[in-house]
Amino acid sequence: MAADTSYRALFRTPEFTALFVSSSASITAQTVSGLALGTLVFRATNSPLLSAVSMFGPSLAQVVGATFFLSGADRLPPRTTLAGVSLAFAVTTALLAAPGLPVWGVFAVILVQGLIASLSGGVRWGLLNEILPKKGYLTGRSVFNMMAGLLQIAGFAAGGLLVALLSPRTTLLVAACLYAAAALLALRLTHRPPRATGRPSVAATRRANAALWSSRPRRHLYLALWLPNGLVVGCESLYVSYEPRAAGTLFAGAALGMFTGDVLVGRLLPPRLRPHLGIPLLVLLAAPYLVFFLRPPLPVATVLVAVASIGFGASLVQQERLVDLTPDDLTGHALGLHSAGMLTMQGVAAALAGTVAQLTSPATAMTVMGACSLAVTLALTATSRRTTPGGGLLPVRAT
Repeated sequence: MAADTSYRALFRTPEFTALFVSSSASITAQTVSGLALGTLVFRATNSPLLSAVSMFGPSLAQVVGATFFLSGADRLPPRTTLAGVSLAFAVTTALLAAPGLPVWGVFAVILVQGLIASLSGGVRWGLLNEILPKKGYLTGRSVFNMMAGLLQIAGFAAGGLLVALLSPRTTLLVAACLYAAAALLALRLTHRPPRATGRPSVAATRRANAALWSSRPRRHLYLALWLPNGLVVGCESLYVSYEPRAAGTLFAGAALGMFTGDVLVGRLLPPRLRPHLGIPLLVLLAAPYLVFFLRPPLPVATVLVAVASIGFGASLVQQERLVDLTPDDLTGHALGLHSAGMLTMQGVAAALAGTVAQLTSPATAMTVMGACSLAVTLALTATSRRTTPGGGLLPVRAT
């Protein structure tokens, strides 16, 4: 009998519900704190570059964690690790709210947060793959993505209101409390042993990374998961400098679009059609940003980013394919590598977008980043078609 992977069945799984609720608190905290920190740094420096990097800076440190620590994703107990990561973020976010903390101190704390966060993606998504049936991962992940979209809409709205009514520092303290709540909620998870034997180590991390990277179809999937999405997040990192008084509106529009894409891919599309839409969705992700050099007004810009963000649904298609191509004992590591690489690219793109904006304007930089994302998608598609027919990014050809 086929496994029941409906949304209702997912929430009948006790561990799924506990993981979902804990992750919800963490994502809300991340959303609120990111807007507050970006606003705080922009007010202090008037720099689009520093504002963008402050919001996405923890992502830059993910590459270090993926290189040295990622073997822990399958070799550490999930419940303890997730609770510990959330607690560490509660402490460091409270530190960011400290009066008198210099800008260099802000970025030092951000670096520490990125190193801590490098484990969380692999642990969380590896656990999700473990508690759900084999064919239930995409449905479960789509629910998490939809939750993230809704909470980002609410979080950016609430964060903008808190920043306006209180202050960025007070808003950071609210986020710290949310992270502490996420740590407590993670303790409701069932204790599970690690998925793989052995102690986490740099050598184990390198061996697993090499094994995952050795497959050409997996390489193409990783690049498609990291590069086009990351470059578009570079556009998002400029929302504060594009509309300093209404950045939350743009972020909420993007979150609404992401939610729509996740519902479309995760629930509405027949499984046989999903593999064919990965590339078109990546094109949609970048194309609307090509008109930002015209400096569209806020209502038009909000519609454009909402339409573009539907394209983030492509990552669900690619993640499903990645799980199918990965041995079970490397699933957590593989998903962690995807998460760490994606977040690292987001940080790199935020720095790049901020630099271009510093030299030109935020509107021009958003157009440049959108064009780069589109060019990368087309190049990856051509390469996959030429070197891995019937695999990689393209749907398997019927014989």
